[in-house]
Amino acid sequence: MFENLSDRLEKSFKLLKGQGTITEINVAETLKDIRRALLDADVNFKIAKKFTDDVKVKALGQDVLTAVKPGQMMVKIVKDELAQLMGGTFTDIELQGKPAVILMSGLQGSGKTTFSGKLANMLKSKKGRHPLLVAGDVYRPAAIDQLKVLGEQINVPVYTEEGNMDPVKIAKAAIKHAKANGNDVVIVDTAGRLAIDEQMMNEISAVKKAIDPDEILFVVDAMTGQDAVNTAKEFNERLDFDGVVLTKLDGDTRGGAALSIRAVVEKPIKFVGTGEKVDALDVFHPDRMAERILGMGDIVSLVEKAQEQFDEDEAKQLQKKLQKNTFNFNDFLKQISQIKKMGNLKDVMGMIPGMGKALKGMDIDDDAFKHIEAIIFSMTAEERENPSLINGGRRKRIASGSGTNIQEVNRLLKQFSETRKMMRMVSQGKNVQRMMSGMQGQGRKF
Repeated sequence: MFENLSDRLEKSFKLLKGQGTITEINVAETLKDIRRALLDADVNFKIAKKFTDDVKVKALGQDVLTAVKPGQMMVKIVKDELAQLMGGTFTDIELQGKPAVILMSGLQGSGKTTFSGKLANMLKSKKGRHPLLVAGDVYRPAAIDQLKVLGEQINVPVYTEEGNMDPVKIAKAAIKHAKANGNDVVIVDTAGRLAIDEQMMNEISAVKKAIDPDEILFVVDAMTGQDAVNTAKEFNERLDFDGVVLTKLDGDTRGGAALSIRAVVEKPIKFVGTGEKVDALDVFHPDRMAERILGMGDIVSLVEKAQEQFDEDEAKQLQKKLQKNTFNFNDFLKQISQIKKMGNLKDVMGMIPGMGKALKGMDIDDDAFKHIEAIIFSMTAEERENPSLINGGRRKRIASGSGTNIQEVNRLLKQFSETRKMMRMVSQGKNVQRMMSGMQGQGRKF
């Protein structure tokens, strides 16, 4: 996501490297390159031009402090303008109704049904809501089946009416059902087409009029680039939707839709889909996305993801084990499990400032821990509890049982020992800089 744009912007900023001051000449050269980078990312030409014009006005109007280099000042200005371009501030969904009704809209294949399940899962797990999913796509049987499967996965009820081909009646009946059964959020999935047509627009407009939703979300595939922006414009003219959902932002997308859509329809991006799993959904924060585009990472989102997996009682127990130096492989497995729950491994690592560039071109598999887990699961319960028992003979048996070799087992044991030492020092508030520098270069990917 945004990798090519990030690279191009970084090269643009280098044009100011070594410059003592910001001038109209060096700014013009830099902005020309930035405009090209935006156009290559499939950003609308008019939006790219206005963006660089706004940056130019702010750059030439800055009194650059002696402690701030021109390149650094330009990065800050571009970051602020990127955030503004994508909406400026986070905008939450409206859930005031009793029940709150959310209506999905978008073309077929945009990911409406999958997103409906993801949103229901997020509202249930993070906001304590009791959602009801409504199968309003009466033309595509697979959509109803897909919604049922998603509902079973996340343990959320799905309202369907076999044989009823009237989405308006289905939506109204579903809201009545929700009131009777204690569901405080109703998420209505709707039909789409391969292209915009009058029948689809009339139908979803009728559903909107009948149920008066608290929130209308337009779901669009980010990989369709400027077509996504054009489609959003047409849907907005008919529905006046409240927010945009960008799906498949983890794919091979140039990012133009994310950067352009807010400026065209003047509606906020509220969510982004980043994978196929039901928890692969992120709330959209323009300022954080701008930082990620510029390779600054997203430490706030990283902390939030970590906190979602944080258990206070477990943390206290872990603290005691670290202080007593009894941290073992069972504890290590728990930590791995928590990291895996945070989402796509490459995306999570990319949130760490400075890691984006280091990860460029690397293919980090979500199963990157599988060899480590295989080795640990090949240990006996006693060995996992007390790693010091693992001698030469046991290492040979563990290697054979895990499908690895003794060298890999030895490497894991060494890394585990070093990790335990470092974690113990951190828990005791000691300086670990020397420890970390000593570990550099020792890490090796399985």
